[in-house]
Amino acid sequence: MSELTNMRCGQVGFRRHLMIGASVAALITLIYAPDAAVADDDTDRPTVWVELGGQLERLDNSVTPFVPPFFNTITNSGFKTPLEAGKSAIYGNGAEAELSFAPEDSSWTFSASVRYGRSNGDRFLHQQPKGQITRFYFANQYFTKTAAARYVETKSKNAESHFIADFQAGKDVGLGMFGRDSISTINFGLRFAQFSEKWNATIHARPDVHLVSGEVLAGKYVPLTFYHHYFASAQRTDTFRGLGPSISWNASAPVMGTTQVGGVALDWGLNAALLFGKQMTRTHHQSSGTYRFFPPDSKYYVVDQLTPHHGTGNRSHSVIVPNVGGFAGLSYNFPSAKVSVGYRGDFFFGAIDGGLDTAKKETRGFYGPFASISVGLGG
Repeated sequence: MSELTNMRCGQVGFRRHLMIGASVAALITLIYAPDAAVADDDTDRPTVWVELGGQLERLDNSVTPFVPPFFNTITNSGFKTPLEAGKSAIYGNGAEAELSFAPEDSSWTFSASVRYGRSNGDRFLHQQPKGQITRFYFANQYFTKTAAARYVETKSKNAESHFIADFQAGKDVGLGMFGRDSISTINFGLRFAQFSEKWNATIHARPDVHLVSGEVLAGKYVPLTFYHHYFASAQRTDTFRGLGPSISWNASAPVMGTTQVGGVALDWGLNAALLFGKQMTRTHHQSSGTYRFFPPDSKYYVVDQLTPHHGTGNRSHSVIVPNVGGFAGLSYNFPSAKVSVGYRGDFFFGAIDGGLDTAKKETRGFYGPFASISVGLGG
């Protein structure tokens, strides 16, 4: 029987964010198009904007892998490394919301925004080649015997979530440098970020089974089975919370049409922050094994306990985490509505302690396509 591999990996999608966005965008077009035809200047622009959106995120979530002492026995016996099943999910989904206020006769804008994302993954990997068969002679006859099956089985589960909040005040400094309807805004404020990760895995393995015939009693030969059996488990929890000053630059330049009749604009931006916070890590891992064999001149099997290994970590550190990001996209604008699509990324350097027995700083990144809808109120 050929090697059997059964892997199940949970990968989370958009949760219908973009589909809902497309439907709402069509409704906005019908509602606001008549009003846009009669608007002739920027005095009709709303003072309050509400934005909702979603993002499909690729996650940068590397940590120190869990490698028990018997891994070499597994790979040397022809099995794939169990690390393949121990990896965390690499995709997640996110949602966002923003409320902004632009007073009349002012170039200032005040905003508060939140972003939340999560991912969950379950993996199962079972490897089992066909059994070993040996032929032996007993009582003037030949017999065949199949040994206990060799196998490696790994299960893992992970969960990740992140929350980012921004409070900013911005001023339009563009002065129409990219066209009449262009915008170039510098924003200053505070950013708060919180990350949470949990992961656990178990491994059962009987990678090396040897079936031989041996003389055990009164000159009689019977089949003897020798093998190792291993077990290992690991759990880890990582968290980070931080708050610090932030700065960003957002710009938009018209490409086609105008906001009075509906137009397409090119949007882009950069952001940076310095977060002061605390990272915490809790880890526990253990591994054990046995060896089953038949000693010479003995009538019974013997099971030896191999040397167990274990480790526990409970660490907490105050850290300073640099954060940089940016986005680029296209938007379709009306006087009181906007639909946007694009690509965005945010990276937090050294935010997580990804070590197992010792500390090791790891970067966390969230990047991928996004879509959002903005609706203006008042004006």
